[in-house]
Amino acid sequence: MYSLPELEAVRTFDAIGVLTSGGDAPAMNAAIRAVVRTALNIGIKVYGIHRGYSGLITDDMRRMSSSSVSNIIQRGGTILKSDRCEAFKEAPTRRRAAEILKQNGIQALVAIGGDGTLTGAHLFTEESGIPVVGLPGSIDNDIYGTDDSIGFDTAVNTAIGAIDRIRDTALSHERLFLVEVMGRNSGFIATQVGIACGAEMILIPEHPTVVESIGYTLVSNRKAGRGSSGIIVVAEGPEPGLTGRLADQLRFFGEEARVCILGHIQRGGSPTGHDRVLASCMGITAVNYLLADYSDIMIGSDGRQLMPVPLQDVIKYRKHDPRLYKIALQLHK
Repeated sequence: MYSLPELEAVRTFDAIGVLTSGGDAPAMNAAIRAVVRTALNIGIKVYGIHRGYSGLITDDMRRMSSSSVSNIIQRGGTILKSDRCEAFKEAPTRRRAAEILKQNGIQALVAIGGDGTLTGAHLFTEESGIPVVGLPGSIDNDIYGTDDSIGFDTAVNTAIGAIDRIRDTALSHERLFLVEVMGRNSGFIATQVGIACGAEMILIPEHPTVVESIGYTLVSNRKAGRGSSGIIVVAEGPEPGLTGRLADQLRFFGEEARVCILGHIQRGGSPTGHDRVLASCMGITAVNYLLADYSDIMIGSDGRQLMPVPLQDVIKYRKHDPRLYKIALQLHK
């Protein structure tokens, strides 16, 4: 169970808004539900803003009731829809968004999403003075200031389920399968999935990959009888095509290699119990921090403790934890 901070409410609001922005993540709906019901239970109106910041700047929002968030906790995606709004990077657009919130009587905002969403939230509250609390919603788990992000556990378990099925074919035909998971700039999914699946090798963006060297190492290990799962987990990386190039290199060395790109199936599906509880606790905590007169923060987790993290720090620093990858290296041979 997460330990929620005990906060004294020193202010109230007539209405608050909630939005999801950027890439969708399983259990965003659980977070929305928690924000809505926590606020309604203390007499605060809640407006759901559709399509993230895109809906905010076009006044696409509706008032939410308790029943409007019934039976959504088990659903993937986000009932509020999402978008990547390039226009919100511009200060005049953010000023227009602030005016729209004021016209609707909305006095504070909860923004759920990844780095881009939280960057927009920081700039918006800094310029407008409207209180904003962010929640880390990202399957990549690459957000600074939190050990865990909403959707990560589900994405990992989805990938594990797929790889466990792929393994049957890999073993039956004695082939190598290169399984590409999401992670352009972060290897958190690949590392956790690779360890859980007993992968022969894990390739992540934080450690540059020399295709020729990796190919030779894999082939040499197999000839020496080291490694038997047939599974190589590859984070997609910043440039497309790495997995295909590695497969070509393995074929050059005489190995039968297949590529399987899991892609967006990692974003979908019913969220795990872990993600539902995390998102629910974070949603409740976001409202409580607004009532305690906090702003320009993200709700992060440190083990089982939820805590406020300044958004300025979230967008300034990059999350990197090499400890799990070191464990993976010890299990490769």
